[in-house]
Amino acid sequence: MNPSVSLPSPSGTSATAAAAAPSTPVNPARIRLWDAPLRLFHWSLVAAVGTLIGTGKLGGAWMPVHGYAGRAVVGLVVFRLVWGVVGSAPARFASFWPTPGRIAAYLRGQWQGVGHNPLGALSVLALLTLLALQASTGLFGNDDIAYTGPLADLVSTDFSEQITHWHQRLANVLYVLLGLHVAAIAFYKLVKKHDLLRPMVTGWKQVPAPITPPRSAPRWALPVAAVLAAVAVYASGAPWVRQAEAAPAAAAPADRPTPAPAAAKGASPSW
Repeated sequence: MNPSVSLPSPSGTSATAAAAAPSTPVNPARIRLWDAPLRLFHWSLVAAVGTLIGTGKLGGAWMPVHGYAGRAVVGLVVFRLVWGVVGSAPARFASFWPTPGRIAAYLRGQWQGVGHNPLGALSVLALLTLLALQASTGLFGNDDIAYTGPLADLVSTDFSEQITHWHQRLANVLYVLLGLHVAAIAFYKLVKKHDLLRPMVTGWKQVPAPITPPRSAPRWALPVAAVLAAVAVYASGAPWVRQAEAAPAAAAPADRPTPAPAAAKGASPSW
């Protein structure tokens, strides 16, 4: 084995030491990856979906709560769609949309990014799509026992029953997607030593080297997304349907009061 030779450098240090200096580990940097509105959306969605699953299994008297949780999902999905357009850079769909090129680069191990990877992006889009379908079908559903969706009166009974059938079928697909989502988080934590949960709690993520911080959302983005989400929740309750149902009752002639006896001729006015 040939021994390594250390050549003196002009500064008096050996060439071996000089060469080793650049390999010194760089302290990881920390960036704000997920903003507060996105994190609030994420954990609110977890709570709403958990409520939906629990109340859906219990049924009976819990179905009104199931309906409220479904309307909450409507608002949350609308918020996420808006935030995916006007929110912070990592939250925007354009930053992680799973194009064929990005997916191929990820599978080759050449993808570089700090937010959702292409496969994670597919999971996000699939869950949002399925939750939108679940919430929509629930609004028109009718189980003929304990729950009638607020929009069920806008469609025929047969169509409402068909939608209820698909609502129940899609729930099984949702369970599979949620299971895969949790399994992926565990795989990244245990195998790849990559914690996906901590950044979604704190917002901060460790990166191997300093990078330019992601661009924040404009100030007007949050009010716009919040207002549109609130409008979606309000509209999903179909207030105009209730008003239309109440209108015929209000228009029905009330019992006519007994007419007061006519004043005698020559009587003075009561005032």
